Amino acid sequence: MKRCALVFFYTRDNRYSFNVLLGAIESSPIIENLEIFLLEDKTKLLDDLEEILKNYHKVILALSFLTPQIWDIYRVVKTIRDRFKDRILIIAGGAHSTGDSLGTLKMGFDIVIRGEGEETLVELLEKVIKNESYLNIKGISFLDKEGTFHSTGFREPIDLNRYIPFSLKFEKFNPIEISRGCPFGCSFCQTPRIFGTNPRHRSIEKILEYIKIMKERNLTDIRFIAPSIFSYGSQDGRTLNLDALNTLFKEIRKIIGSDGRIFIGTFPSEIRPEQVREETLELIVKYGNNRNITIGAQSGSDRVLELTHRGHTVSDIYRAVSIAKKAGFTVNVDFIFGLPVEKEEDIDSTVKVIEDLVDIGIKVHAHTFLPLPQTPLSRFKPNEMSSKYKKIINKLLPKGIVFGYWREQKVLADKIYRYLSTGNIEEVPVLNL
Repeated sequence: MKRCALVFFYTRDNRYSFNVLLGAIESSPIIENLEIFLLEDKTKLLDDLEEILKNYHKVILALSFLTPQIWDIYRVVKTIRDRFKDRILIIAGGAHSTGDSLGTLKMGFDIVIRGEGEETLVELLEKVIKNESYLNIKGISFLDKEGTFHSTGFREPIDLNRYIPFSLKFEKFNPIEISRGCPFGCSFCQTPRIFGTNPRHRSIEKILEYIKIMKERNLTDIRFIAPSIFSYGSQDGRTLNLDALNTLFKEIRKIIGSDGRIFIGTFPSEIRPEQVREETLELIVKYGNNRNITIGAQSGSDRVLELTHRGHTVSDIYRAVSIAKKAGFTVNVDFIFGLPVEKEEDIDSTVKVIEDLVDIGIKVHAHTFLPLPQTPLSRFKPNEMSSKYKKIINKLLPKGIVFGYWREQKVLADKIYRYLSTGNIEEVPVLNL
């Protein structure tokens, strides 16, 4: 039998995280003593694990997931435990596991990796392969034999330049993460709680190195992952570094040529309102292929924006949309409904902003507030969808100028709130996503 197998439950929603972890493992000497499997079909998961167990002394199953997925993941882990007992070491990572480590362990996991996983996972695998204790590894949580919760704290933030942002061995590519960390600390967002408030950037040289790798494989649609695309190269994440941005996009264009495409200011790296300026939009016009952008407004109330620490004003939203429309862009604007800090006057203000912006040609990307673990609003009950919001949405829907998953998110918001309030996932009905 071979020594050790690492199995990723490789789901569509979490593939970007796994690709980064694969890159970290592939860059480490431990890859020589490890066989890696990517299992994507949930219906075959148990049978596939059974076959792997026949051939390896140790099997580690890794899952990464977001809070809306916890009921599906809980059912998967419970089924695995029922069939295989303790024959498989099951580890969890990702946003939910980081914010709700104890709850995640109670779902049946052996170990939770908290925060950034590149260094922690590699060290954990080294210990398991060598039959050494992993209980003092920085960045993990676990329950001891008596059920007592232990956490070893967070690691220091990693240097992005040390790690490749995708997997070469498995040919798993994704948008290139160019920045981590966000200084704004929005009270509904996990990003600064997971990655910190001090921005870190992958160097232009490293990014170009990875673009060349993608170009060699004819992968020339280039997208980015960052809390806000125009924060790239900024020391504080607030002040624009136009020289770095211009150099980055210019050099990428040289590599991929005129047939390649660069997407700037679209998912998964959108734009903060105050960073929409004539000079930033000129970069998209000059180097990018998209003529649509997404601007994160979230609310049309200055009071709500201040309470949630958004770091911009309603005036910034109006100005950003006006500048973008004048430059010829199709503009999508994010709004979050059901924020627990909203009052009736805030709803009125947001509806007015939506109506004003629709009049000048934007589309509304509608969201419902989700209480997420580790955030300041995690224990606040989501507001019911206001009749005023329903009225404006129903008015815009037939015109095709509102889109999003706000309906599904409303159902999820209530379930997540009940789970975070009770701490008992079994009290909440299983939701198939």
